[in-house]
Amino acid sequence: MSPGRHSEHLTVLGTETEFGITIKGRTHDSAVLSSGLVVQSSPDGIPVRWSLTEESPGRDARGRRFTVPVDVDPEALNALLPNGARLYVDHAHPEYSTPECLGARQAALHDKAGELALARAARNTQGLLSPGETVSIYKNNSDGKGNSYGAHENYLIDRAVPFVDIIDYLTTFLVTRQIFTGSGKVGSENGRPAVPYQVSQRADFFETRVGLETTIRRPIINTRDEPHSDPDRFRRLHVIIGDANRSEPQTFLKLGATALLLAAIEDHALPDRLELDDPVRATWEVSHDPELGHRLRLADGSSATALELQWQYLDWLSKYAEAASRPDEGVLDLWRGVLEDLEIDPLRTADRLDWTSKLRIMEAYRARENIGWDHARIRALDLQFHDVDPAKGLYDRLVSRGSVVRLFDDRQVAAALQEPPGETRAYFRGMCVRKFGSSIMSANWDSLVFDTGEATYKRVPMMDPLRGNARRVGTVIDTSKDVASLIDALGSGQ
Repeated sequence: MSPGRHSEHLTVLGTETEFGITIKGRTHDSAVLSSGLVVQSSPDGIPVRWSLTEESPGRDARGRRFTVPVDVDPEALNALLPNGARLYVDHAHPEYSTPECLGARQAALHDKAGELALARAARNTQGLLSPGETVSIYKNNSDGKGNSYGAHENYLIDRAVPFVDIIDYLTTFLVTRQIFTGSGKVGSENGRPAVPYQVSQRADFFETRVGLETTIRRPIINTRDEPHSDPDRFRRLHVIIGDANRSEPQTFLKLGATALLLAAIEDHALPDRLELDDPVRATWEVSHDPELGHRLRLADGSSATALELQWQYLDWLSKYAEAASRPDEGVLDLWRGVLEDLEIDPLRTADRLDWTSKLRIMEAYRARENIGWDHARIRALDLQFHDVDPAKGLYDRLVSRGSVVRLFDDRQVAAALQEPPGETRAYFRGMCVRKFGSSIMSANWDSLVFDTGEATYKRVPMMDPLRGNARRVGTVIDTSKDVASLIDALGSGQ
């Protein structure tokens, strides 16, 4: 078993989502202040200083190192949630980072819990605003004014895997998986060719194949080497090319298919490298082709559609999962069904994929109102689809009608906002927030620092994401009457 895997062969993974925010009626305010107000209004989190001493955003997987300035206050704009997640301000957006999850289904659930966390924080924020001011939070990736914000994925993999293998085997997969990861978007940005509607919100903003940046010259393969764990054993692959999804099956498929591919890369189980002639150009070409008929030029001079390439990946990974007896959580069946329906008619997937769901709504509205794609009401619908307020969001309206497939019910999502995953170190973090929150002086993904009442603070390291789980520390937390007894019990190995 590689160090990035659990004994049941599920990957440790999670998501980070920057949410769009507007406060209508407010004329003198910055996005950072508005986002900070939302974070501080969270009814679920506790404010905590986020320790930046262990973080290394300038460390590059290619062996280079750069200095990356920190532009936020780590004390005022962070909250830890009882499920082990982090809610904070990043690049003028409220951002929700899921706890460390075991498997794609659990990660999809905690990603959905992030929507609830932001909706609850927005409701509290609304009560602080002046008459005529309205806060709205959107789970999307573009403000339509040339600015894009991220929906990132993180996968724990074996440090021994050569990074060049990740580049070679993952690039084409990420470019073509847009057909089942896109959230849909009206128009184009960033100087790309004009298009009425496209598959992905993020595709127009990618400008290079490999790189360290996440906000400029965005790369298809991000090289940030910041493991948040033992750097000799683990690598955290930071995937930045992907949309923020409202659809639960779509999030599950996005995470599950990618995790399965990474496992196959670790096990040297992929027979060939599918290389695109120009991956950056192919990224927006796939997104600009909602009919899914465009043929991409491959490095060997042949061509294939994104759909054909995804069928190839599905075939390889189906054989790999069977040969390795690797559980796929139902990802392969979902993947196959989505590709089959996309092949017949993309709109057949409107019950599972955001981009086709949104497209069906807009086509019906355009036909009824006899308006074009450039009409302001179409762009308003585009944005409204992503509003996390159940009373306003178009996606939530589809949910209430039973028009979209769900993996989880509201009770499960609400529970996930309060309960940490029991299989990872998120359990220790989340339960400490619930029981000893007032004693947490600072936090990081791989440590918590406590005030036990002694002269010096006590730091508890958590360098292995699979330790600190309920089996290892549940009894200790339950039986510790205060944080001092918790630290004593941990130190004695109980």
